[in-house]
Amino acid sequence: MYKHILIATDGSDLANKGLKHGLSLAQAIGAKVLIVSVTDVWSSSLISAASPAAIEDYQAAMNASVEQVLADAAVEAKTAGIQYQTKHVQNRYPADAIVEAAQDMGCDLIVISSHGRRGVRKMLLGSQTSEVLASTTMPVLVVR
Repeated sequence: MYKHILIATDGSDLANKGLKHGLSLAQAIGAKVLIVSVTDVWSSSLISAASPAAIEDYQAAMNASVEQVLADAAVEAKTAGIQYQTKHVQNRYPADAIVEAAQDMGCDLIVISSHGRRGVRKMLLGSQTSEVLASTTMPVLVVR
């Protein structure tokens, strides 16, 4: 079955539901996990409008937030007795970073949550989950 599971999280309530599900699965089958959080690419319009100090402050706040998300996830994995690693991927499109991390680290399953948006809302808001599904041949478990 699965030996190395990538669990994507952003610290949201829904992502935490996916984290818990992925950790439960890993615990049940004796798999190790890679817990990944991604900070998105800056748009060129934001970079050109912001001062260097504002960019630096924002980046520091984002890094601190992600590190806390990963620290909290690590506590859950450790408490469950699961072998784990955490990884923060910066300045990347989340779907690309998730798929690449899974491939680079030898994962054989991706666990990701989805808000379940449909129709126009999905088109307007985009879906990292849909992008992951479309860009990998690896099995993906979507938690809703």
